[in-house]
This record gives sequence, structure tokens and C-alpha cells, in this order.
Amino acid sequence: MTTTLVVAGFVGAYILIATERIHRVAAALGGAAFMVAIGVVNAETAFFSEETGVDWNVSFLLLGMMIIVSVLKQTGVFDFVAIWAAKKARGRPFAVMVLLTLITAVASALLDNVTTVLLIAPVTLLVCERLGVNPVPYLIAEVLASNIGGTATLIGDPPNIIIASRADLSFNDFLLNLAPIVVILLVVFIGLCRVLFRSAFDYDPERVADVMALDEREVIRDRGLLVRSLVVLTAVMVGFVLHSALHLEPSVVALLGAGVLVAVSRLDAPDFLEEVEWPTLVFFMGLFIMVGALVEVGVIESLGEQVTEAVGDNYFLAASVLLWGSALLSGIVDNIPYVATVTPLVQGLVDSGGDSSQARALWWALALGADLGGNATAVGASANVVVLGIAARNGHPISFWQFTKYGLVVAVVTIAIAWPYLYLRYYAFG
Repeated sequence: MTTTLVVAGFVGAYILIATERIHRVAAALGGAAFMVAIGVVNAETAFFSEETGVDWNVSFLLLGMMIIVSVLKQTGVFDFVAIWAAKKARGRPFAVMVLLTLITAVASALLDNVTTVLLIAPVTLLVCERLGVNPVPYLIAEVLASNIGGTATLIGDPPNIIIASRADLSFNDFLLNLAPIVVILLVVFIGLCRVLFRSAFDYDPERVADVMALDEREVIRDRGLLVRSLVVLTAVMVGFVLHSALHLEPSVVALLGAGVLVAVSRLDAPDFLEEVEWPTLVFFMGLFIMVGALVEVGVIESLGEQVTEAVGDNYFLAASVLLWGSALLSGIVDNIPYVATVTPLVQGLVDSGGDSSQARALWWALALGADLGGNATAVGASANVVVLGIAARNGHPISFWQFTKYGLVVAVVTIAIAWPYLYLRYYAFG
């Protein structure tokens, strides 16, 4: 009975999020409150459990990076990059989209996709404002590119960090196994952008001429603060790369960077807190609690055990089920709690195969499915939710279905390309 109530409560909240009958924050908090009311969730499971509670590492990583972005905004650097990018693309909207999506994808692989979209979204809004075009297609394209690009490395997407920790995989393991297919997917994605967003490429030649006449150096408002901010940001990025060696979680690195930057900037609290997306952070907390309730009653574990029994020792079948199943489930629930729940099941499958190359390929199937499947819906990945929050805050709300009608196409196409890649590399010739 309890399991039925949990599933019903989760499905009900998800329907409210998808249909936008009420604000998604209210739906997530309502769903979390329901889980508490029926006795499945308490303070320990919601706030202190690694398996079923709020992922504070993700929450504080977002908070720290939002504060850093807010301080950076005071310097005028986003205006600088916006004008530079528009001039490099000579004001042509499709060229602007390609440039921004490629920057986003590469940066997502080197940093992480949430940090990248926090940095690139303000630039995009300014570019589109200068050119007089609707920023929504550009924001959607960038977040889709961030999830694709972030797939390539250990630090690029939060699920990869979870997988690496469980499977004892290195940065180079991810780079060698996933970067080749990610390059192919990015080329395909750019072609998809030309088709999916074709109505977004009309522009005003007069606005373009005005942009080309601008001098980007004139928009920097505080060069001293800019230098200090870039030094701190560089240190934070180095900390992300070396977090394993330093024995510091990325969230701690982000909070340390935010604290140092606030101290050296001498800004008042309202100035450095203005870009913090409090509704986004609260939404994540509600979503984590709801998914944690599914874990608590054994719904996700039961599904995993059924899959394990069904595939047996047929590792390509297991990889196929993981790839497509992870893509489907990551589109429904955020891919971070999903991967945290599924990794023990995958570990069991890999161990049963004697840690062979075909068995270890299951980790890459999980990573590709979860990371690329996160593009399918507006709540499939952390970066999606962050960008939707920024867009709404700046007067360009993106609905659940507006995002999903593009994201679902991209997710299906990229997963369909990744499937034969897994077969050819690890099972046909591996």
C-alpha cells in the first residue's frame, strides 16, 4: 500500500510539473510534503541519507557557482564576451548559435555542465538582446550541448563523478572511451540545430551593424574586480579538476571560491546574491526527496533487479537495456539521483562478468544513457533546470513542453548513434 502511495504521489507531482498547472517548485515541494505525510520520509532520510536524501553536494555546488557568477556580472565581462561572440559570428544568428554551443560543449567537458550554463546563459541573453532575437532557442541549444559535451569527461556531468567513484575509473578512462563518440554527436547536433531552430535565424541587419560598430573593451566596468574574479575562478576550476587528489568535494571548492570572491570584491550582500536562483535550489531539494522516497520503498531497486535477471550474462543486451533504460528514466527523474541508485546494480553486473572489457562497458552504457537521456525533458538534468530558472528570471520563460519537444528529438538521435558505437567498439571488435 505504501509503495502504491509513493508511486502515485511521484506520478501526480510529475504530471503537475509537466503540465505546469502549478509552479514546478510548488509541485516538487508538495510531492516532498506528501512523502513526509505518509511516513516514508523523515528528517534522517531527507536531510542526512546519501541514498535517499537531498544531495547537498549538488545544491551547494550550484549555490557557490551562482554567487561567483553574480560577482562576475558586476565587472561587465558578460557584456564583453557577448559583443565579442556576436562580432566573431558577424551577427549571423546561426553562426552565433554554433559558436555559443561549441563554447558550451567544450567548457562543459573541461569544467562541468552546470557551471558552464551558469556562466554562458548571461552571455547568451546579452547577445540576443544586442541582435534583437529571441534568446529561448539559443538557451535550449546550449543546455542540450552542455549535456552532450559534459558526457566526455569524468568532471563534465555530475553522474559521471558518481560512476567514477563507484567503478574506480580515472579521468583518462572517460576521455578515451567517451570523447570520440561525443565529438561525433556534437557534429550531428549542430546539423540538428539548423533544422530544429530554423525559425530562430531571422535578424535585423541594422541591429547587426550596430553590434559590429561596438568596442567590447568599453563595457568592462571594473577591471580590478575582473582580474580578482578571474584569478578566483581559475583557482576554482583547478580545484574541480584536482578535487580527488585534494580530497575536496566540488561543492566545497565552489563554496570556498565564492567565499574568497565575496571577501575580495567588498560587495554588499544584495549585490552578490541577486543571481542566486533560490527557486531552482528549492526545486532540486523537493525532487531529491521525492526520488529518495522511491528508493526508500524499493521501487528503483526492484526495477534494477528485474533487469539484471532478464539480461543474464548477455552483456550487449545488458548494455542496450542500460543505455535506453537510463535514457528513459533520466528523462523522468533527474539523472543524478537515478545514477546514484543504479550504480550498485551495475557494479553487481560488472563483477559477475569477472571485470572483463565487455562487462566494464556497462559503465559507459550507463554514462551515455544517463547523460544524453538527461536532454529528453526539462527536468532530466541539473543544467536543464538551472537554465529554465535563469530564463524565467530574465523574462523569457521556457515551458516544460517547449523544452521537451526539442530535447526529446536530440536525446533519441544521440542515443541511437551511441548504441552502434557501444556494439562496434566493445562487442563486435572489442
